[in-house]
Amino acid sequence: MLLTDFQLNFHFGDLLNAYIPLMLWTSVGLLASRFAPKNASKFLGVSLYWVGVPLQLFVLARHTEFSDTPYIPYVAIASLVLSWLLALIGWQFVRKEDSDRSSMGSFILATMLGNTGFVGLTLTNSLTSSAYTDWAVLYSIASNVAGNYGIAVFIASYFGKSDVKPPWWKLLLDVATVPSLWAFAIGWYTRSISLPDAIESGLDIGVWITIAFALSLVGLRLGKIEKWNSLKPAAIAAFLRVAIVPLAIGLGATAFGLKSDPRLILTLMSGTPTGLSVLILAEVYNLDRDLLISTIAFSFIGLIFMLPIWIVCFG
Repeated sequence: MLLTDFQLNFHFGDLLNAYIPLMLWTSVGLLASRFAPKNASKFLGVSLYWVGVPLQLFVLARHTEFSDTPYIPYVAIASLVLSWLLALIGWQFVRKEDSDRSSMGSFILATMLGNTGFVGLTLTNSLTSSAYTDWAVLYSIASNVAGNYGIAVFIASYFGKSDVKPPWWKLLLDVATVPSLWAFAIGWYTRSISLPDAIESGLDIGVWITIAFALSLVGLRLGKIEKWNSLKPAAIAAFLRVAIVPLAIGLGATAFGLKSDPRLILTLMSGTPTGLSVLILAEVYNLDRDLLISTIAFSFIGLIFMLPIWIVCFG
């Protein structure tokens, strides 16, 4: 089907709105990496973990209706399972004889964990109607709870280089004490409590400031890359992450009768670039940092090329 001039202009405007925040704040991080202190990215990552992400989930929990989206968490979990299976298959094509367990675990995590909280919500806000914001929010929450704060901890512990494996109850305790989960619960159960307009406005602004800092952290991390020793596995993991998984989810959504914005949201959220949470896991469990950082870089580049395809095919 040929696109009309109106459709082309519409898609170009959508893409521009989506690209601007991604490129702007990532570029800010890249520039800052030239003169920022060595531990700046770690400080920013810890701050986002303890303050930024909990703030975002607190606000979203208070402002989002979830009653009409009961199956969205199942789609998010299906995307995680599909990514895991594809990672196991893809690893057979990239593993080397001298590959260690940490590289395999890193490859699986890089393929599974998407940046749904920052990049995903930014894209859906720019490319889809606000009437379906709750779809994107619930997908992000389900993906983070089941993926970043759930199964990823077990995978990282199992494949990590540490000689001492934590007991299962310690892993469960780590998951239960994640600040973002508590922030979401507090936001959900305080929905009936009205806050002054000034505080509500400040919280909303804080969410977008958090997204800006998170995207800047991506650029900051990329600017600190000193070697590229994992190009092939990183490229394959990124391809699975931003091309194959969202294609499968988009086709699946089509088969179930979804169209337009709902289908595009599921496609975009399932195909977000590799999340920064993998770097936190890398520090804690001594995983392959070079592979993880390289995959983040390739998946961000891949996203830029895939966005027009997803808009035309599933928008």
